[in-house]
Amino acid sequence: MPKPRELTPDECRWHCDAELLEFETTAELPEQVDPIGQERATRALTFGATIESKGYNIFVLGQPGSGRHSLVLEALRRRAAEQPVPSDWCYVHNFDEPRRPRALELPPGQATEFRDDMKELIEDVDREITRAFESDEYSERREETVREFRERRNAQLQELEREIQEAGLAIGRGPAGLIVAPARDGEVLPPQEYQQLPPEEREEIDRRRHEMQEKLDDVMRRGQRIEKEARRRVADLDREVAQFAVGGLFEDIRAQYEGLEQVLEYLEQVREDIVDNQGIFRAEHGEEQAPEGMPRGLPALGAPDASQSPYNRYAVNVLISHGDDDGAPVVFESKPTIENLTGDVEHISYMGALLTDFTMIKEGALHRANGGYLVVDALAILTRPFAWEALKRALKEQEICPESVREHLRLISTVSLEPEPIPLRVKVVLIGTPLVYYLLHAHDEEFRKLFKVKADFNLQMNRSDDAARRYAEFIAACCHREELPHFAPDAVALVTEEGARLAGDQGKLSTLFIDVADLVREAAYWAQCGGQSVVRAAHVRQAVDEGVFRANRIEQRLLELIEQGTLMVDVEGEVVGQVNGVAVLPLGDYAFGKPTRITARSFLGKPGVISIDREAEMAGPIHNKASLILGGYLGEKFAVDHPLSAAVTLAFEQVYEEVEGDSAAAAELYALLSTLGEAPLRQDLAVTGSVNQHGHLQAVGGINEKIEGFFRACRLLGLTGTQGVIIPAANVRHLMLREEVLEAMAEGQFHVYAAETVDEAVELLTGMPLGERDADGRFAEGTLAALVAERLQAMAEAHRRYEGGGDSGEDTQSG
Repeated sequence: MPKPRELTPDECRWHCDAELLEFETTAELPEQVDPIGQERATRALTFGATIESKGYNIFVLGQPGSGRHSLVLEALRRRAAEQPVPSDWCYVHNFDEPRRPRALELPPGQATEFRDDMKELIEDVDREITRAFESDEYSERREETVREFRERRNAQLQELEREIQEAGLAIGRGPAGLIVAPARDGEVLPPQEYQQLPPEEREEIDRRRHEMQEKLDDVMRRGQRIEKEARRRVADLDREVAQFAVGGLFEDIRAQYEGLEQVLEYLEQVREDIVDNQGIFRAEHGEEQAPEGMPRGLPALGAPDASQSPYNRYAVNVLISHGDDDGAPVVFESKPTIENLTGDVEHISYMGALLTDFTMIKEGALHRANGGYLVVDALAILTRPFAWEALKRALKEQEICPESVREHLRLISTVSLEPEPIPLRVKVVLIGTPLVYYLLHAHDEEFRKLFKVKADFNLQMNRSDDAARRYAEFIAACCHREELPHFAPDAVALVTEEGARLAGDQGKLSTLFIDVADLVREAAYWAQCGGQSVVRAAHVRQAVDEGVFRANRIEQRLLELIEQGTLMVDVEGEVVGQVNGVAVLPLGDYAFGKPTRITARSFLGKPGVISIDREAEMAGPIHNKASLILGGYLGEKFAVDHPLSAAVTLAFEQVYEEVEGDSAAAAELYALLSTLGEAPLRQDLAVTGSVNQHGHLQAVGGINEKIEGFFRACRLLGLTGTQGVIIPAANVRHLMLREEVLEAMAEGQFHVYAAETVDEAVELLTGMPLGERDADGRFAEGTLAALVAERLQAMAEAHRRYEGGGDSGEDTQSG
């Protein structure tokens, strides 16, 4: 039978050759570094950033620390620098629908110019209108117009008054205005005297009075029409004067914005509104009041007297200006609330009311990123109320409408604005973990339509000489950027080896550069503490050791419990049905191996493998699956011609948390075979590995931590030279053991064995081969399988005798 292969120290760790690094220190390397090990993600980003079709937004999925943010932002900024600068946007008053402010698009940088030009224009308009309406010419023309109509009205009234007097009547004043009353000698007749007149005379007077009253009413109506016409003529005069006063000003500003149809249309509306409402400017100088419907009393933000100038209706609210930009914008929104994404219409409290106008419309990240790229953390936007739906709505409708939480929840009942939507042309990049991506892809139908590009960040890259040099470039960039001492080649080589350990594979290097950067900073720190200007391998090793020391308090405590015998672990001798497994305990940023005793007992009873941890509901589904696989292996091995007759129990001793995973399946199987065959197992060996139903050992995770965990327990209790760990051969490429283990292996104090199958490991653990059936279906003498088969046969016979004797006993008792 083949035996496990003992590994050499060189097989248990890949060593980076510092001779490949052709520099004295990393100071010779460039300050900037291109993306490392993320070709797939980089190509996906390039594709997503350049394709113009709708829905090709990007979801970047990867683990935190893989450089997702920095790579994405850097790639987008390079791409954005080659793109045109997008348009400016501003909001202005809508003279037709004041509740729906208009959005104006202007060339880059012209929004602020337009705002300043409009401010200057209104100041000039105010000055010119004031000057025009204070001129003698205007006063004379207005007086002439008013006098003409006044004379016409007075002439009609005087003519009627003479006619009334000739009729013996007079004009008096009553509660409802002018009336025709009886008179004597031109004076109104008192009521008492009027009542004393003969009835015939009173009747005649009433007739004349009624006739004259109708004429008076007619004259008054004509006077009202004359007055109305006078007001119209004065208004026309005012419009003519205002038009003349501002016409030249508008011609000048229109010339500045020739070709911008939206702006020209707005300027024409402003001109017409100023001409129609020139009273606004005259009211500011105490001449007239603002026209009806003109909003008054709205406080301006920051105004000390809490009053707003009516000129604000002509203001320009610059929402976004790209005057200082050199390309398309790249915006990272770290707090993606709905207001921060879509913008908001703010309100102010004034005299118990909440008021707003178009100047209080504030931009959001979508406005700032419009024409470029918006980068958002997926989890951050998903946890903000209504933000995710607002973003999807904007992308679907390709327009931006300011929204807020208070609108959705109706927290405030107040009149607000409905700004005109702004067309949206943006590429959105979400950054999240694979879990978030796959959950959204499975449960959000719109997500698949809107985010069609997946940029998948790898956690590791293939190890090569070029990859080692790229690591050196990354270290150099860190040192340049943070002004750290630079690294010598041997230090870079050791950091690269740690990259392989982080990747858990001798043929890979980790791309979780947050951990690599931390190691670089800490090694630089220890070099500085030692007064060194260059970081050496010793400093990197010290940084690793110090990092472990800061994090391994619980590991040390468990080792103390093992040394005291509180946690029972044997590292010498042989015991039937007992084997050393190793569990990995992850504690945040640190994981370590904990030796664990696994025991098995066999006896007559209900046949089958009973996992005590499973029965106690302390085992997870993967572990339970592994336990059932053991039953399949045993059945195929020993129950071909008769059923298993033994009950076997398995337990993880002194384990009080949930048992999960299949990495202890091999250890459990060795314990089962030991108890069934009554063959002792070596306690100076620990085992790990998953098993399939054919008895092949399968790779497991945390292999370095498991080996190192058992080594430290053995070193604490005393190294004997025979101790070691049996691992699956498939795990050899994952070995990146610490120097302390390698040194013990080199001195023959500790051993690591690689086994392909259960058969190989059994022989090392028991000193006898497991054995295979011969042509007659029997196991050869001197094999563990023969002992197991013999014991199972004996137990089967005992079980039959028991069942038969039990029946007889019952019959006797019944008799």
